[in-house]
Amino acid sequence: MAERALTVVQVLPALEGGGVERGTLEVARELVRRGHSSIVISAGGRMVAELEREGSEHITWTIGAKSLLTLRYVSKLRDLLVERRVDILHARSRLPAWIAWLAWRGMDPATRPHFVTTVHGLYSVNRYSAVMTRGERVIAVSDTVKDYISANYPSVDPACITVIYRGIDPEEFPFGYQPAAHWLAQWYAQYPQLKGKYVITIPGRLTRLKGHEDFIELMARLKSAGLDVHGLIVGGEDPRRRAYAAELHRAVAVRGLGDHITFTGQRDDMREIYAASNLVLSLSTQPESFGRTVLESISIGVPVLCYDHGGVGEICRAMFPAGLVPMGNIDEMAARVERFFGKTPDVPPAQPFLLRNMLERTMALYQELVHE
Repeated sequence: MAERALTVVQVLPALEGGGVERGTLEVARELVRRGHSSIVISAGGRMVAELEREGSEHITWTIGAKSLLTLRYVSKLRDLLVERRVDILHARSRLPAWIAWLAWRGMDPATRPHFVTTVHGLYSVNRYSAVMTRGERVIAVSDTVKDYISANYPSVDPACITVIYRGIDPEEFPFGYQPAAHWLAQWYAQYPQLKGKYVITIPGRLTRLKGHEDFIELMARLKSAGLDVHGLIVGGEDPRRRAYAAELHRAVAVRGLGDHITFTGQRDDMREIYAASNLVLSLSTQPESFGRTVLESISIGVPVLCYDHGGVGEICRAMFPAGLVPMGNIDEMAARVERFFGKTPDVPPAQPFLLRNMLERTMALYQELVHE
């Protein structure tokens, strides 16, 4: 099947940062590399400069704003789709997907673009979320997401659901990666309390779902057991949940863990932080759709411990099954950390979740639609 030149529009709320945004840029970059036209519509953000530098066009619309005024973009998007002769309209978030679907639905079926959605999360089940299943093709980012769609939206034709795992570039996260000497010098100058310690890191924004309370309880048990470990909480505060962040800081103080747990805030050097850690944890209290932090850590050879559910469990089961712990079982988590502290099992170098696989399958899906 010859590859036809395409014009692809991706829509999402903003480009500030995150897994959905990163995936959007990765697909946009690949489209440009293959000679296609790539357009991204969002409210903007710090990733726009990178997107445009790599050859995509960005259109700044507040297409994810929760306001009746957002409906004005329905006709504007429809006009754009006609004017640019768009082949693929790809929605990656619920409100932008509603705008996209309403614009697309009002077009001539013979000439309108093909409509694709990616279900990036395990959204609340309701009519608002159902729009993510209205694509002619619905991309699920894991088997967990595919099962979620099938269980909660049984009217969706299973043949329309395609599982395309997210992936990483092994050149960006090479197995055995070690931080540069100058980075390590700056790191230990900023956090001298980490030097010589067994460092246990939990990455992720400070929200209740990430399981920071379990992490604090775990660190208290490890301290009582006499292990010379230091906990690292890496992630920014959610502006809407500052009270929760304050609650975590209080809990650390009340448990007498101020010298054993460090909050770093938001960091953009996660690869280096993983590599400077002895162990990375994923303690999400609810199943996640994927689990990029677990994938990135294992990929560079850093062991992980994670609750065995959702997409995180899928990744760990495929790459490092020794890291799986039953959901919510702090006793087993503490026992496993103690075993790893004594002798950490080797992480195998196999890497089934590659960025190039994700891109190849996404491009193939686009081409399959336009050839139909």
